[in-house]
Amino acid sequence: MKIMQLQVLQDLTRTRTPLIYTDTDLPEPQENEILIKISTCGVCHTEIDEIEGRTPPPVLPVIPGHQVVGRVFKLGSGVSRWQIGDRVGVAWIFSACGVCAYCKTGFENLCSDFRATGRDANGGYAEYMTVPEQYAYLIPAEFSAAQAAPLLCAGAIGYRSLRLTNIKNGQSLGLTGFGASAHLVLKLARYIFPDTRIYVFARSAKERDFALELGAFWAGETERSAPQKLHAIIDTTPVWNPVLYAMENLIPGGRLIINAIRKEDVDKFDLGKLNYSRHLWLEKEIKSVANVTRQDVQEFLNQAVEADIEPAYQEYDLADANQALMELKERKIRGAKVIRISDD
Repeated sequence: MKIMQLQVLQDLTRTRTPLIYTDTDLPEPQENEILIKISTCGVCHTEIDEIEGRTPPPVLPVIPGHQVVGRVFKLGSGVSRWQIGDRVGVAWIFSACGVCAYCKTGFENLCSDFRATGRDANGGYAEYMTVPEQYAYLIPAEFSAAQAAPLLCAGAIGYRSLRLTNIKNGQSLGLTGFGASAHLVLKLARYIFPDTRIYVFARSAKERDFALELGAFWAGETERSAPQKLHAIIDTTPVWNPVLYAMENLIPGGRLIINAIRKEDVDKFDLGKLNYSRHLWLEKEIKSVANVTRQDVQEFLNQAVEADIEPAYQEYDLADANQALMELKERKIRGAKVIRISDD
């Protein structure tokens, strides 16, 4: 039996080295599954939330990672969509039931049987993984494996968030927090809405400078007031205060999209700061983003090719996954972080 290297989460923890670097036998693809030899896997803040217990509990032990790029290595019985050697990606959505009302109406992200890659099933912090064939995506030739990995979550969830703003070309857009997802949203928004001014709120001066480099019209600290009120804002932070600041920066009828799987515990937030007339009055809206659909992933990959979107990223070896996670937690970021596992 062939042996593979992997990083595994055994228990929920807040230590600086939550993952164990080890080896095990290769998984065997079951009916309608493919086995992928992994090239790269993106690193996402959701992995930190999983590890520290802020998401629905993962199935332990589990291999994290849900921005996976690799090549089909072996086919399970009944597979018809893929051939050995095809370059494919895997995103956050590992599977859904396919038969409930949500699945049948394009909202499989809300399915009660939604299974997340790297949380409910083993993910991409490994040399190989299996996935149902219908939940894999052809990776466009225009992207390297390292470029493609962040597109599968940071890009896809950002794409869904941007759609949910309902803005039109020329209307103003804010981004609060400026990590992997937001920097891709900025690139996509500038392409889709060329007359839209983009305002970035970030606590780090380096993040604000990076946003301006990428074409933001204005960048300021999280608690600042923008030079004008905004039609929509996307919040990608894990904390509550940016929600209040964002609501103050919206026009009447404006919409805040919260792109975060979890926010900090409520006991860390002073609810007395919430002022109805200042934050919610005049038909302002708050809408959360839950997971992604396969349509989100596929449409964003197509848009990324059309818009020539190339994510900024830093590469790490599989053995250094804990380092990548801790740097992400400590906001030592410029774009996305990607684990290199094998050659493209």
